[in-house]
Amino acid sequence: MNNAIDGGIVAAKGFKAAGIEAGIKEGHSGKKDMAMIFSDVPCKTAGTFTTNRVKAAPVIWDREIVTGCTETRAIVVNSGIANACTGEEGYGYCRDMAVKVSEVMGIQAESVLVASTGVIGKQLTMDKISKGIEMLSSKLGDTKDYAGMAAEAIMTTDTHPKQIAIQTEIGGKTVTVGGMCKGSGMIHINMCTMLGFITTDCAISKKLLQKALSETVEDTFNMVSVDGDTSTNDTVLLMANGLAENPEITEQNDDYYKFKEVLTEVATYLSKQIAGDGEGATALFEVKVINAVSKAQAVTLSKSIVTSSLTKAAIYGHDANWGRILCAMGYSGADFNLETVDIYFESSAGRIKIVENGIATDYSEEEATKILSEPEVTAIADIKMGAMEATAWGCDLTYDYVKINADYRS
Repeated sequence: MNNAIDGGIVAAKGFKAAGIEAGIKEGHSGKKDMAMIFSDVPCKTAGTFTTNRVKAAPVIWDREIVTGCTETRAIVVNSGIANACTGEEGYGYCRDMAVKVSEVMGIQAESVLVASTGVIGKQLTMDKISKGIEMLSSKLGDTKDYAGMAAEAIMTTDTHPKQIAIQTEIGGKTVTVGGMCKGSGMIHINMCTMLGFITTDCAISKKLLQKALSETVEDTFNMVSVDGDTSTNDTVLLMANGLAENPEITEQNDDYYKFKEVLTEVATYLSKQIAGDGEGATALFEVKVINAVSKAQAVTLSKSIVTSSLTKAAIYGHDANWGRILCAMGYSGADFNLETVDIYFESSAGRIKIVENGIATDYSEEEATKILSEPEVTAIADIKMGAMEATAWGCDLTYDYVKINADYRS
C-alpha cells in the first residue's frame, strides 16, 4: 500500500531543505528565490536533462556530476536568473556555487549539484548567491514547513508550490519518495522549463536508479506540454541515500518495480501539477489514447492532440470541437483508421461520447459544455487497433498566456 504523507522533499530520512529570499529577483521584494536540499549522508544520484541543444551552464555541470562516479550531498537552486547563454563565465559560477556550498557545509564541491531558472542571458549576481548560500546553510530543516519554503523558492511564474511525498514498504522496510518541482511556461515534451528534484531513502544501485528515473520521465515529465517551447534549463535530479536500510536493490526484481511504481506516482503527480499550472491556464487538459497497436503510436497521437493550439483554445472556450482533435491526430504522422475512432470528453461533471467510428454522435452541446467547464478535463481517443495506451498532459490556451509572456522580463 502506498500512502501520501506530508514532508515533500524532506519526507525521506536524512534529508533537509531550506528556502530564502536572497534578492535575486529584483523588484520582487518578499519573494523567496534560493533553495537548498541536503542529505546527511552521501547519495547515489540520477538525472535527466533538456534535449535543447542550447543548454544552460547548470545543466552541463550537473550532467558531468551525475554521469561520473561521485556521490552527492546537496543541491542549491536559484530562481530569477537562468544562467543560460552565459558562456565560460556562467559555467564558472556553477563551480563557484558548488565551492561555496562545500565551504559552508563541509563537503566536497564535486558532491554539489546546482540549478537555475529564470531569465536567459543574464549573469548571476554572485555576491547575492554567496550570501544566500550562507543563509541557506543555517536555515536547513526536516519538517514540512522547510520543504514548503524550498518549493516556494524555486518558483518563477508558477502560481503555487508543487510537492508530494509517498511512503511504501520495500524489503520489509518503510521507504519514502518525496519530490518538488517548478514549471509553468516554456514547457514542452522531452523535458520542459521545469526543475524537478526527488529524494528517497531507498537503497538502490546507481545503475538501477538511473534506469528507473529515465523510464519514469518518459511516461511523466516527457508527456507534458504547455506552449511548445523546450527550455534550456530542464533538469530532473533524483537522490537516494539508502537510510531506509532495505536490502539494496541491485537487480530488476519485485523490489525494483515497487520502487519504480512509487517514483512514477510521484512524477505523475508533479507532471500534472505543472500542466495544470500552465501560464494563464484555467484547466488541466489530459489526453488519453487507448487501444493503440503500440505504445509509440499512442504516445505520438496523444502528444499531437495535447500540443494542438486550436484544441487548447477550444478547451478554454469549453467548446467540444472534436474536429480539431481528429485534425491533430491526422497530422501526427501516426497511422490509424479514422473510421474506427471514438472520442470522449470526461471530467468530474460526467462523460460524453462525441465521435463514434469517425463521425459525430447526436450528443448534447449543453452537456458537453458542462463537462468541459471543469478545472480538469480529459479527452479520450479510442482507436480500436490494439491494447496499448498513453497519456499526455497540457492545459488550455488563454489570453493571459500572451500577457504573462509579453512582459516576462519587465
